[in-house]
Amino acid sequence: MTTKKHSIFRNILLWAFEILVVILFAYVVVYFFGQTRTNIGQSMDTTLSGGDTVLLNTFVYQFGSPQRGDVIAFKPNGSTTAYTSIKRVIGLPGETIQIKDGMIYIDGEVYIEEQNYPVMTNGGMAEDGITLGDREYFVLGDNRNNSEDSRFADVGVVSSDYIEGKVWYVISPSSHRGFVR
Repeated sequence: MTTKKHSIFRNILLWAFEILVVILFAYVVVYFFGQTRTNIGQSMDTTLSGGDTVLLNTFVYQFGSPQRGDVIAFKPNGSTTAYTSIKRVIGLPGETIQIKDGMIYIDGEVYIEEQNYPVMTNGGMAEDGITLGDREYFVLGDNRNNSEDSRFADVGVVSSDYIEGKVWYVISPSSHRGFVR
């Protein structure tokens, strides 16, 4: 009888441990890969539309840095009360970014993008060049002429401390569902 009670107690503990492991695993997956943000406005058209809900990968920048072309979510100027902004990384730490005659220059060289984005009509603060600090990034919206981004003081350069994660997947609406490039 004692062996049977011991066996039942052991099975219950094993079962509880397995449930705890599954809950912990689910929490880690959701925390690092399943946080959601909603794109506000049309600044990322055609990549993202206003109202698109996206998933963030918050884990990727724990061990690495944003790369040119990454779509990131961040708090503009580090404001905890501001909405999350979503933009594409163009300039990396230590680089000088200039926008002249609608073209992007990185360290004096024309940057040719893989996508066909509209020619910018306003270089903003980047017309004279912006040199990025050690942990600063220059971001642009894909809808270049309808975007509040690093060219303007309301957003400015983005400190790595205020980057929430890399946008990797659109979950809604279903018509836009898919991976973000």
